[in-house]
Amino acid sequence: MLFGDEELYITDPLALHHIIVKDQYIYEETSMFITYALQSSFVGTVPCSLLFMTNALTLGVSLLSTLGDHHRRQRKMLNPVFSLKHMRDLLPIFYPITHDLREVLVEQVRNGARQIDILHWLSRAALEYIGQGGFGYEFNALHDEESSKYGEYVKKIGPTLFKTTFLRRFLPWLTKIGGPAFRRKVVENIPFKVVKDYVEVVDVLESGSKVIYEKSKKALENGDETTYEKVGMGKDILSVLLRANMRAKENDRLPEEEVIGQLNTFIFAGQDTTSHALSRTLHLLSLNTDVQNRLRDEIIIARKEREGTDFDYDTLMGLPYLDAVCRETLRVFPPLVMLARTARKDVVLPLAWPILGADGKTEINEILIKANTDVHVSIIGANRSKKIWGDDAEEWKPERWLEPLPESVAKARMPGVYASTMTFFGGGRACIGFKFAEMEMKLVLTMLLETFKFEAGPEVEWRMNGIAKPVLKNSPDQAAKLLLKTTLVKD
Repeated sequence: MLFGDEELYITDPLALHHIIVKDQYIYEETSMFITYALQSSFVGTVPCSLLFMTNALTLGVSLLSTLGDHHRRQRKMLNPVFSLKHMRDLLPIFYPITHDLREVLVEQVRNGARQIDILHWLSRAALEYIGQGGFGYEFNALHDEESSKYGEYVKKIGPTLFKTTFLRRFLPWLTKIGGPAFRRKVVENIPFKVVKDYVEVVDVLESGSKVIYEKSKKALENGDETTYEKVGMGKDILSVLLRANMRAKENDRLPEEEVIGQLNTFIFAGQDTTSHALSRTLHLLSLNTDVQNRLRDEIIIARKEREGTDFDYDTLMGLPYLDAVCRETLRVFPPLVMLARTARKDVVLPLAWPILGADGKTEINEILIKANTDVHVSIIGANRSKKIWGDDAEEWKPERWLEPLPESVAKARMPGVYASTMTFFGGGRACIGFKFAEMEMKLVLTMLLETFKFEAGPEVEWRMNGIAKPVLKNSPDQAAKLLLKTTLVKD
């Protein structure tokens, strides 16, 4: 309870099904999460007016900041853009970036580096994947310090939101005061460094997204020849979205400000989560060399069968042990451990697993949820539930995916979209880019493990700061960093 508010923390699978699927339009995003300033159309018209506190004001009008019919209309337009067909088109765009990442690391090792901050380089690569695969835009983040700064600013959004959690409790009523210019002035005069930092972060995000959008729009207006000259030959997600938007009926089209909002959202949601998940995987592999060696053998054998050529989509996604490692990492260590919803009216929430009442004897099979109650969906709790996954649920064991899973996994009928877990959520607000993230993870792992051996470096602690991040133990600055001993396989 906070300020007298009652809140519910839930992992029960039937309850999750009702919250996320059956009654998803009763359990909506929290007001603090959304806080949509009605007088603003997007982030550009309210530059930084309390942007440090909301999705709508931080990212603009996007999947992460809309509700009800508005959200469904956006989802309808965007779902086909993330189809399997388009993921296949993106893989050839991803390969040159991955080769480049590998060469950068090879050069560092040959120049004498024995410990490499792997998170640093994975974050840069993630920005490039989103830039080229998402927007047809080349950041050159693996080589240009100035370009990579854009990604560094993006990475600051999550931690800054985390640091302002208490302040954001007051935002729903605060945004009703005055207009955008007034609120901007208020923010600029708040004497907290975290607020000033966030103003700068959002300004950089907004200006960068506008540049990317205008470039793509101009290429499309100039015809196919100009579009095909872009990175990825117009097969990037933004180009596909813009073409689909032009073909859509007028009522279904996304206005320009909403397309820019999606750009901000893709950059924000896609960079940190994937790079941190990859870092976690490599850290686990450095601690479990038997798993690392087995995975490397699978990759090398598959490469020989293709006579050394790059994997096609089906081969990449079909490597069984690679799939097992990715699934298990995302199950036990999801980048986001919890999401919140608010019940918009009184509703009864049924339970698959009865709980005992205050007398210690009476079984409770359902809970009355009062309107405006916040419900916390425990992603990590559901993923690690011993009732579902067995007594070893909290252990990282990739081999479990190569054997029949416990019957309890199927019986639980978790409403998540990925591998019977809640990692990418489910229902109408499931992560739309989870196939993009999965493909990126598998591609990077195949390329790096074939080339490098990773051993554990200095001890790290994984801190929850919006997204789980590695911090060197006893680090004075608490900066996200993962140093791994890195050597070449063929040396």
